[in-house]
Amino acid sequence: MSIAASFEIEYLQYLDADGKLVRKDLPEFAKNLDHMVELYKLMVSTRVFDTKSIALQRTGKLGTYASCLGHEAAHVGVGSSMKPEDVLAPSYREYGAQLYRGVQPRDVYMYWGGDERGNDYQKEPARHDFAWSVPIATQCLHAAGSALAFKIRGEKRVAVCMIGDGGSSKADFYGAINFAGARDLPLVAVIVNNQWAISVPRRIQSGAKTLAQKGIAAGLFCIQVDGNDIIAVRKAMEDALERARSGKGGSVLELVTYRLGDHTTADDARRYREADEVKDAWTREPIKRLRAYLESKKAWDEKKEEAWKHECDEWMDNEVNSYLETKAQPIEAIFDYTFAELPADLQKQRALALSLEKGAH
Repeated sequence: MSIAASFEIEYLQYLDADGKLVRKDLPEFAKNLDHMVELYKLMVSTRVFDTKSIALQRTGKLGTYASCLGHEAAHVGVGSSMKPEDVLAPSYREYGAQLYRGVQPRDVYMYWGGDERGNDYQKEPARHDFAWSVPIATQCLHAAGSALAFKIRGEKRVAVCMIGDGGSSKADFYGAINFAGARDLPLVAVIVNNQWAISVPRRIQSGAKTLAQKGIAAGLFCIQVDGNDIIAVRKAMEDALERARSGKGGSVLELVTYRLGDHTTADDARRYREADEVKDAWTREPIKRLRAYLESKKAWDEKKEEAWKHECDEWMDNEVNSYLETKAQPIEAIFDYTFAELPADLQKQRALALSLEKGAH
């Protein structure tokens, strides 16, 4: 019997669950302990932000919020590996990557608070990134289109899209990676496999042994990564970005992690997940892992931890206050930014809304 083709999927890990190195070829960036401390600090601040966000939702100051608890290494690893000129197309929980690229918590709060101005990021390089995408996987097509534009223009830029394990089953994802492979585009598609597509477990989401291998049919480079190991995530991303930037094509990365919280604040994961499963996942979580590694290198300790958390609390207080003090948009904003020329029926609705508001005052 002849073989038409054969494939393997590499698994990449540097730090085990206890924060100990499992291989000796440490990447150059990881040898810089000051830099690793900065990555750790962002992971911690992302978790502080996440905790505050849930508290705001529970007290009625936010709408539904999608937690990123447990995803810190995956998200910060992706964001920190990108260059400012690259473009990020997130879904709706990649806050660690976005915070690294300049999105402010106040932006996130405005968005989840129902104010679209939250998508108008004020800082670079986030200003040229895409807005949050709640429709599942559509952002993958946006990233593929950007990658095509970069190639046509001859720009050394890369488009990065991020999707969950469930989202990787959508036609939009397959269309994006197929297009990237057919046109040899600078696209890096990151599957953040947190094991649960809302209440659908990974084991029945796909028959594939890995989600990374979905890129094989598209002709892309594929790798599975320990998504709780920020060194592995950063290394895999840097390699994928360099391949794309140098004209060697796109990649699909599967970052294996776990969603430690509910899917969103409108969800109760206790209804479909066993407590022992979640308890076991906490033993592999990313922040504890990196902290253990940094402490073993004498680069971090309890005193620094408490000082940094205090800074994070002050930072979050300022961001929350900025959000709460932002004035609501005028009622006409509902109508003014959808059509170049407002249809007659909406003109009537606009006039009625303004008259009702005027009467209320």
